[in-house]
Amino acid sequence: MNLAWSWNRDAHELFERIDPVLWAKTRDDPVRLLQDVDPARLEAAAADPGFVALYDEVHDGLSHLSADKGTWFRQTYPGSDSGPVAYFCAEFAVHDSIPIYSGGLGILAGDHLKSASDMGIPMVGVGLMYTRGYFDQHFDAEGWQINEDEEFDPARMPLSRLHDPDGSGLATVSIEGRDVALGAWEMMVGRTRLLLLDSDLAVNDEADRPLTNRLYESGEELRLKQEIILGIGGVRVLQALGVTPACWHANEGHAALMMMERARQAIEAGADFDGAVAGVRAHSVFTTHTPVPAGHDNFSFAQVESILGPFWELMGIDSRRFMDLGLADETGPDRFHMTAVAIRLARFVNGVSEKHGAVTRAIWGSMWGGRESDDVPIGAVTNGVHTWTWMSRPVQNLLDEQLGEWWTHRVEKSDVWDKVLAMPADEVWRVRQEMKRRAFRFLVEQARDRWQGVWGKARHLVASGPLLDPEVLTLGFARRFATYKRADLLVREEERLLDLITDDRRPVQIIFSGKAHPADDHGKRILQRIYKLSHDPRSAGRVAFVQDYEMHVAKRLFGAVDVWLNLPRVPREASGTSGMKAALNFVPQFGTMDGWWAEGYTGKNGWAIPLAPDLDDPDAWDWSHTFDLLENDVVPLFYERTSAGIPMGWVDMMKQSLWIAGRDFTTGRMLREYATKYYVPAMSGVEGDDPPA
Repeated sequence: MNLAWSWNRDAHELFERIDPVLWAKTRDDPVRLLQDVDPARLEAAAADPGFVALYDEVHDGLSHLSADKGTWFRQTYPGSDSGPVAYFCAEFAVHDSIPIYSGGLGILAGDHLKSASDMGIPMVGVGLMYTRGYFDQHFDAEGWQINEDEEFDPARMPLSRLHDPDGSGLATVSIEGRDVALGAWEMMVGRTRLLLLDSDLAVNDEADRPLTNRLYESGEELRLKQEIILGIGGVRVLQALGVTPACWHANEGHAALMMMERARQAIEAGADFDGAVAGVRAHSVFTTHTPVPAGHDNFSFAQVESILGPFWELMGIDSRRFMDLGLADETGPDRFHMTAVAIRLARFVNGVSEKHGAVTRAIWGSMWGGRESDDVPIGAVTNGVHTWTWMSRPVQNLLDEQLGEWWTHRVEKSDVWDKVLAMPADEVWRVRQEMKRRAFRFLVEQARDRWQGVWGKARHLVASGPLLDPEVLTLGFARRFATYKRADLLVREEERLLDLITDDRRPVQIIFSGKAHPADDHGKRILQRIYKLSHDPRSAGRVAFVQDYEMHVAKRLFGAVDVWLNLPRVPREASGTSGMKAALNFVPQFGTMDGWWAEGYTGKNGWAIPLAPDLDDPDAWDWSHTFDLLENDVVPLFYERTSAGIPMGWVDMMKQSLWIAGRDFTTGRMLREYATKYYVPAMSGVEGDDPPA
């Protein structure tokens, strides 16, 4: 019931030994495994001395989670006992078995909680319990994405109910003048507690019970209601549970109302408005994750007044002053912009890469009276990924052999990662090839399951990857199918792509995977085009589309591909962490100079498309350079082999990829930055200067 097992490789081995077939069928989910396993297998395991020894080892290894003595945070800040960081986010991806996430934001939030646990940073996460998940992905005969409800059964998940389902819940919020009772579910993520708020209580009006059912459901009004539950409800549920945070972190603008509720409570306790705002700012951190306007929620004044009610009256101010807290140049005076609210009410504001920080300063600099961009007090903490979640067991085992088993206790030291560059090329290549073969077997088994249960037509089977060859250079493009991420850049001119993938001597394969947002028809059209290409006989089975992209599939794809493609239109990608995860598995990235790649690219760990000059069609520039690099650099390097069949130049690039990612782009490094730059100062409650207008 504690998700710490999800990033413990010995725990994975333990569960797998019980029943390897069932472990695979449950997608590495021990709760389902233990509910469904034949009791005879448990009896056999209990009688196996080797299994019992491993059980004791895993149990002892996880027992330290009950204490924080000796952790990085306690050693670095021994006197910091003022209270936890409350980390609010609209989605959390901790494990595939709890499908309450859609993509990068949720993955980042889940990794954030895991590293907070590893490092002993006191933290409690606050999110929503989406009892119908995001969606399962299917396609009609024309390749159009069909969205179906996720299978969701809390009884088969590592969740604990904290409320009486037939009672009044833990707290209430007002929505459209009605009191909506909120319950909460608890998920333990190592040392970190995650609370998921739920409106599906019997005491609530029938219109309010499904408010938390679906993640990112279409419609501004429903979104605003969910953000009231997350922000205002989250503060009240924490209070009901006796949690008193010393620092409040809003991860994206969805949680901005958390700050408004705290200001309201301060005013109710006797502070004036300005004093309440100053007090809230002193303890607040806000992280924005996107430069794309559609990624920032904003609502009309009429919607705010109708749904939230006259909240300003509770704060002792008039409606205009209240609305001015959400005023943004890009949306005008009649819209309430959640990112603007969060910026005004947080002492610390940051983007998620150095480049995104600069873009964010340019977007929001007007809030500081037209200062020069470099003087706008918005910082940057480049995202990272959780090493032990995303680095595969074969890679970890190889590093044990080459670096010594104690390397896992020194991952914050650069000299540990320097040793990666000296590892034998033949061993690195052997491990990667074995990972690739295993991943391809996974794709075949997944295709077999869908063939038996869903598809029934051979064209679907061929398009899902069984004709892929593990010896062939394989490119991977897997992410949310948003327009700016440009999954269709490779198919801008299909003939050049087909020439590349059907070359007799040096062929190339491409694996695509990802979902389009249910309301994003442009993204769905891009997805449809890719899906149709995977069915096209001209591609000779070398273009595959893997359905239902999520954490479990992602981990297998990092083993399947040789190059990770990341092709966003600059400067739309704030960070883009999937390439970091791939790099932790020896996979170089090929991408535009945006997000993390603008910092991480060294010339030795992948390929970068040069920034386009000011052209009418930057897509044409990026497309042309993509194919030039693939044809002239990537393909030749992969197929240039020694007499032993090892591509020495390619292996060097693989090692450089792991070296950079492990050293600089993990959530361990990221959390050290957050704690030092933001969390500890916010815990002190010292009021900052330079508030925005």
